[in-house]
Amino acid sequence: MERRRFLQSATAIALSAPAVLTVTRAQAENKKFRIALIPGLTTDAFYITMHKGAEAAAAAIGAQIIFQGAPDFNPVTQVPVLDAVIAKKPDAILIAPTDTTQLVQPLKKAADAGIPLITVDTFIGTGDYQTGAGDGDFPLSYIASDNVLGGEIAARSLALAIGDKGKVYVSNVKPGVSTTDQREQGFKSEMAKHPGITVLETQFNDNDANKAASQLQAVYARNPDLAGVFGANLFSGLGSANGVQQAGQSGTIKVVAFDAPGSVVDNLKSGLIDFAIAQHPAEIGYYGVISAYAHLTGQSIPTKIGTGFTVINKSNVTDPAVARFIYAE
Repeated sequence: MERRRFLQSATAIALSAPAVLTVTRAQAENKKFRIALIPGLTTDAFYITMHKGAEAAAAAIGAQIIFQGAPDFNPVTQVPVLDAVIAKKPDAILIAPTDTTQLVQPLKKAADAGIPLITVDTFIGTGDYQTGAGDGDFPLSYIASDNVLGGEIAARSLALAIGDKGKVYVSNVKPGVSTTDQREQGFKSEMAKHPGITVLETQFNDNDANKAASQLQAVYARNPDLAGVFGANLFSGLGSANGVQQAGQSGTIKVVAFDAPGSVVDNLKSGLIDFAIAQHPAEIGYYGVISAYAHLTGQSIPTKIGTGFTVINKSNVTDPAVARFIYAE
């Protein structure tokens, strides 16, 4: 039920967005809103694509985007960026928090300063906002992929690739990142329905593709019958694929990656990666800006807005209907 509400919210706001713009433009015609977007990191194609979606929405409503972030996915480097953005007093902040707990108090500063907050891609607390429960319920909305569902889709894709039998594992970033935690949760939940598949211990790589590659080789050394790996984010997927290649197991150990920048697409075309689960980050950025605008002009917005996925493989990667979901770089 929760997942249906999450996904239906995206449809609702998409259908209502033109009406929101029509009704409220007259109210805001003399106000050019400044909306800040703080990504998880600035160099990831996912967030670059999200930024493009945000700029498209801003152009439609006459807003200005302040894009500012850290070069790595780390609360230690993100918090000073957030403080600097708060000092600029934007009309609203969209942020991809880099930790579910460590960003709660820093974001509370923005809320206490009267700046509306929307989290994009990742969340704080439980991700259930405006409930009156917990310390992290104060953002207005959470806009993202349904990452549990994304993990389930990845599991089904990997099960298909390995013939529904064999040993697999998850290459993940670190515990405490909401999106990748949920992808792993969904992956393991779905794999429990496949009795012929054994899920080995998760390997955490600290968002380091080289470490993910080394871990793949170590897991393979301990399990020479390893059948597949799921990379729960971009660097986990790319690193695992590189590890497969370095182990001389290309085409034998199957790889499912999350996200779809050009580097992953190249590996799909070469056969090194078997499936990529593409999110729709441009939609996340677009809906984030539209939601902020709606709130700033007196409209109510859903507390959760979900976007979809596109499964990409070697056979469909050149299909224009699929290729449009490849990330910008």
